[in-house]
Amino acid sequence: MEIDRDQIQAALKNVVDPNTGKDFVSSRSIRDVAVDGSKVTVAVELGYPARSQEDALRALVTEAVGQVAGVTAVDVTLTTKVVAHAVQHGVKLLAGVKNIIAVASGKGGVGKSTTAVNLALALAAEGARVGILDADIYGPSQPQMLGLQGAQPASPDGKTLTPIEAFGVQAMSIGFLVDVETPMVWRGPMATQALKQLLTETNWADLDYLIVDMPPGTGDIQLTLSQSVPLTGAVVVTTPQDIALLDARKGVKMFEKVGVPILGVVENMSLHICSNCGHESHIFGTGGGQKMCDDYNIAFLGGLPLDMQIRTEVDAGRPTVVAEPDGRIAGLYREIARKVAGSVAIRAKNMTHKFPNIVVQNT
Repeated sequence: MEIDRDQIQAALKNVVDPNTGKDFVSSRSIRDVAVDGSKVTVAVELGYPARSQEDALRALVTEAVGQVAGVTAVDVTLTTKVVAHAVQHGVKLLAGVKNIIAVASGKGGVGKSTTAVNLALALAAEGARVGILDADIYGPSQPQMLGLQGAQPASPDGKTLTPIEAFGVQAMSIGFLVDVETPMVWRGPMATQALKQLLTETNWADLDYLIVDMPPGTGDIQLTLSQSVPLTGAVVVTTPQDIALLDARKGVKMFEKVGVPILGVVENMSLHICSNCGHESHIFGTGGGQKMCDDYNIAFLGGLPLDMQIRTEVDAGRPTVVAEPDGRIAGLYREIARKVAGSVAIRAKNMTHKFPNIVVQNT
């Protein structure tokens, strides 16, 4: 019995990738289908890292193709290829970096930096090459969170800096260059210029994703960065309470005004887990993050608990994703990371490298 290739194609169209929300055919993840008698080989290429989900994704494809009449065996090969995606008009890509993702919040104190570092570590755990830029000039926290206090980056040529690596993630922060107790008494233009230098004069080594831990708020520094840094997208962090959501909405609007796609919203401290009895309570309210996403038609990436474990682990310089990689909270961070990377993967690719440079000369 000859196997109908159209039936295989139809079967694959019904398989929805849980990390992108799209089927494998429309997302162009199916690279090849080979039929040898009753055996079918399917080559799948993911545009995002998903090391922990590879077996589950293979099983989805295998089950769907296996139901086609005449198929007795299915072999699924899975590869990953992260490429550069489109950024704001008129902004050039950064050397050594394919995609830059801003992690922002409308106000401070919502756990943005903790979310940013765990997001970076989760992407790395899923198999990506990741860096993190601590863009909070006035309150850099990534050196502490990554256990890099006192570390100083090397400068191979006296002009550029080599990022410091921690847990497989390349990191750069103004906190590496100044004393921990020295306040940065700088006006906005100085802080913005310092950030641009940290971004462009760091020797990022072939990154799939650079996570930028943005300063809180929607002021001059944030606006300038959003306009001049080649951002693939932004993740907005909030808490469920109404005051935080008011400011988070302003953050969403700021990115929309400068043409930066919102990849989704993370609701931090969505519920409290008692360290003694394990009881869960919504002390900051409930459903606020989801409602905001519904209002703006953006993705709700997930909720994270208010848990002492998260705080103690980042304070100790070993964030949750590396301190307890198989734990429930680390699993939540990895799920959010896959959704973020999946959202990037289905966006338009950056094609500027294929355009020739036009030079006008006098002849």
